[in-house]
Amino acid sequence: MSEAFITATAVALPNAPVDNDAIESVLGFIGGQPSRARRIVLRQNGIKTRYYAINPTTGAPTHTNASLTAEAIRALGERGFAVDEMRCLVAGTSLPDQLMPGHGVMVHGELGGESGANADCEVVSTAGICLAGLSALKYAWLAVRAGDAANAVATGSEISSAILRAEHFAAENAARVDSLESRPWIAFEKDFLRWMLSDGAGAFLVEPQPRAGQLNLRIDWIALSSAARRLPVCMYAGGERDAGGTLIGWTRFSPREWAEKSIFAIKQDVKLLDSQVVEATLENPLRALIARRGLKADDIDWFLPHMSSCYFRQPIAEGLARVGLPIPFERWFTNLENCGNTGSASIYIMVDALLRSGRLAAGQRLLCFVPESGRFSGGFMSLTVV
Repeated sequence: MSEAFITATAVALPNAPVDNDAIESVLGFIGGQPSRARRIVLRQNGIKTRYYAINPTTGAPTHTNASLTAEAIRALGERGFAVDEMRCLVAGTSLPDQLMPGHGVMVHGELGGESGANADCEVVSTAGICLAGLSALKYAWLAVRAGDAANAVATGSEISSAILRAEHFAAENAARVDSLESRPWIAFEKDFLRWMLSDGAGAFLVEPQPRAGQLNLRIDWIALSSAARRLPVCMYAGGERDAGGTLIGWTRFSPREWAEKSIFAIKQDVKLLDSQVVEATLENPLRALIARRGLKADDIDWFLPHMSSCYFRQPIAEGLARVGLPIPFERWFTNLENCGNTGSASIYIMVDALLRSGRLAAGQRLLCFVPESGRFSGGFMSLTVV
């Protein structure tokens, strides 16, 4: 198989950055009351600004997931790529705008263009949570390596704000009041994610040859793994866990329950996350990769970890040390503080920022890490600057 290179990167971040003091005025106050969790969560996660596809004045949405993704792809044109020449599009996201059709074809439709041979191409959608974006990139990488596609565009995107707005929790809040609960607050597993998740999209162009006169990133390998056979669901939307921890999907609930239980809200078991995420998504898969790939800390110039919160910075460092890959903090790169947790788009946004920072040089190696707490999956990617 031939090699494949990331030859262009682009990012789309909606509207102006939103600082911590303005979040609730943009997303709205649930039940007209400020959140009890907001300040605690923000103090721990280290995020100072993020982006929302919401008009801060009117509260109206400004982008769909598909339109923001298309915006990132169009921005590849500024790097010398004609979108009409795209031969394969692979789009990953946690939260598509609809159940059907797939996210990928909706993005393709947003791109528009004249009818003809170059308007059609292979389109694939990858599902999941944070790993959806890296899964999309793996498909694009393999398609180009196999010679099946002359080029491929991979994307990761999220519009989390679409289901974080206060209006989506109004029915649940009212139901709690009606049942005479003395403290009609939204459960912490739902509320704390309102201060964690952000909107954004990224796109990579993958080609079989590096482009002259610029830095390119050769994709050495991408490895994905799942611990779902031994661990329960941790982060989810469109369902509710029963007393035994089994996830019951939205089709088993009535339309009334969809609203009163906020079935479509994003939820996370914080205790399970804290106890399992580093071992299941970092340590276990990384031990196997060290043995298979001969990874050494001294060979890695940049470590790019997708983190939902700065809270996990030290646990990740300790996990790296336990498996024999102690990468010092001065070789870490993240823009979580400025861009927030953009889920499946995060690795695209980080790589793009590092590439534009002027810190990369030919021959350097990057190790990217993407954990997913849905049912605990981990993804790693090795890149070489050429």
